Amino acid sequence: MTANLHQETLDHIHQALEGAREILSRFLSEGFEVRYKAEDNPVTAADHAVNDYLRKALPRDGEGWLSEETTDDLSRLDKRRVWVVDPLDGTKEFVARIPEWAVSIGYVEDGQAVAGGILNPQTDELFLGAAGLGVIYNGKPAKMSERTTLDGALVLASRSEVGRGEWDRFQKAAYTVQAMGSVAFKLARVSAGLADATWTLVPKNEWDVAGGVALVLAAGGKVYFPDGAPVSFNNRRTLLSGLVAHSPALLDPVRKEIRPPGPAS
Repeated sequence: MTANLHQETLDHIHQALEGAREILSRFLSEGFEVRYKAEDNPVTAADHAVNDYLRKALPRDGEGWLSEETTDDLSRLDKRRVWVVDPLDGTKEFVARIPEWAVSIGYVEDGQAVAGGILNPQTDELFLGAAGLGVIYNGKPAKMSERTTLDGALVLASRSEVGRGEWDRFQKAAYTVQAMGSVAFKLARVSAGLADATWTLVPKNEWDVAGGVALVLAAGGKVYFPDGAPVSFNNRRTLLSGLVAHSPALLDPVRKEIRPPGPAS
C-alpha cells in the first residue's frame, strides 16, 4: 500500500475507535453483566457490542475479518487484506475497572501488520500507526525508546503471567518489571516510548497482538516470536507461540535475556 492509502486506512481506524469509545462509555456509566466463556475467561455485553459495531464499520470491499468475538470465517485466508481485531483486550481488567484494557484494531496485508490503532478509554489514550507514517500518541508524533541496554529499562509483563510465577526468573534483573493487563496496551506503550520492551513467552492469539505489532513496526521497532522467527498474521491456526517487542537497539540484550535457562548444574 502507498503512504496515502495507509493514511486513509489509519483515518478509518481512528473513526472506528471513536465509535467504540462512545459505546464503551455507556457501559462504563450504566454497568454490565459478566459471563464466562471458560473459567477465568470473562466476556461482557460490551465485548459483543463493540465487536458488532467494528464488524460493520471496518471491512471494505474485498477485505477479510478475524476477531475474538466472531466465529472464524476461513474465507479470510483467500483475502490479501484482513482486519484482525480484539474488541476488548483485557476483559478481566475492564470488569475490575483496572485501567489496563483496550480496543485493538490491526490491519494486515499479505500477512503483515501494516496499520493499527489501540484505544484505552479509561485512561483516554489513543495510539495510531502505519507503515511509513510512524506512531501518533494522543494526537502527537511519538518515538520509541532509544535505550541500548536493559539496565534501568522498563519492561511490561502480563499481570496473569506474573501471578502464575512465569516472570520469577526476571525479577532480580537490572530492569523494572511492571505487570499490566492487556497485551495490546503493553505493545502500544512500547511503540510510543512509554516503556522499553515487553514479551510473553506463552501462546497468544492473533487478535491479541495484531494492532500492537502494527504500532511497534510503524515506530521502527523489533517484533518476533520467542524463537526469533518473524511474525505473520492471517494464518489458519490463529494461536501464536508468544511475542517479543522492543526498541531496535535492545535486540541483542533482549534475545540474551529471554533465552531459555540452561539445565541446573
